[in-house]
Amino acid sequence: EILPGLGQNRHVRTARARAVAALDPERELRAARDALDLADTAANRLRVADALAGLGRHGEAVPLYRESIRMTAGEPDMRTQGKLADALYEAGQGTEALALLDAAPEPLGQSDRDRRILLRAKLLEHLGRPEAALALYADVVTRMPGEEARCRYAALLMAQGWDRKALTVLEEVEKRMKRMDRQQRAAEADMYRWAMDALAELRAKGAAA
Repeated sequence: EILPGLGQNRHVRTARARAVAALDPERELRAARDALDLADTAANRLRVADALAGLGRHGEAVPLYRESIRMTAGEPDMRTQGKLADALYEAGQGTEALALLDAAPEPLGQSDRDRRILLRAKLLEHLGRPEAALALYADVVTRMPGEEARCRYAALLMAQGWDRKALTVLEEVEKRMKRMDRQQRAAEADMYRWAMDALAELRAKGAAA
């Protein structure tokens, strides 16, 4: 009676999806391309683009996101525009990505707005505008789940010589990380490893001062 119900458990589904992705990372890409071969629709092009982006192949995803937007009747979907901007950023086309964000309408939901703010901060940092990026990071870390915004904020603070502020941010990451289980930490293992290494470095510098 218990085991069949586990399939409906979100954590079990997530673990199963990660296991499948680890064993066959291109499974979704193949399925998405098969669907596109059967029906050349905006949704299927978007699915292929998402699969490529999930594999880190952002340059290949960019034209498919563009085509999906072009094929969509009416106003472009804001989330698809955000995905295109993110893929452009990851592909090193920061100026175009920022222009796309500037031209896109403001998302209605707070979580979508916060994702947009985080991407804008990353773009401004990439384009050499650290002060503007810091202001956005400082705002969005107060609301966003996860630690990407905090870690990026801390890294930029350190790059600008604001070690004391960075220490405070990373100590908050450490405190929040201790409340996570191993599976949650494993999903962003590289980020947490960097955060703890940076925190140790800042503490050592403080002790030596």
